[in-house]
Amino acid sequence: MHYLFSYGTLQLESVQLEIFGVKLAGEKDTLCAYIVEDMRILDAKVIAASGEDIHPILKYTGQEQDRVSGMVLEINDQQLAQADSYEVEDYKRKKARLCSGKEAWIYTA
Repeated sequence: MHYLFSYGTLQLESVQLEIFGVKLAGEKDTLCAYIVEDMRILDAKVIAASGEDIHPILKYTGQEQDRVSGMVLEINDQQLAQADSYEVEDYKRKKARLCSGKEAWIYTA
């Protein structure tokens, strides 16, 4: 199992059902030293799944007081690959330690 920190559309039940075919288990958590900025999405599949063409994207600041709230989702290898397919190339997946101490995958700029 993997932990995936979602701060945007992957928190939406409708997106989870479209991408994974199920509603995922998760809990609230916070990512330290990042902020969220808006990014325009051009991928028609992603826009259709989320219903939005403006999506949030993480930007690392290194400032511990900067925080992003979201959900930590429990996913398997297949679901991680599905999440990778959903995210456009502007997003890069990497590991990060959340404020709770839990290590999770994040999608960042």
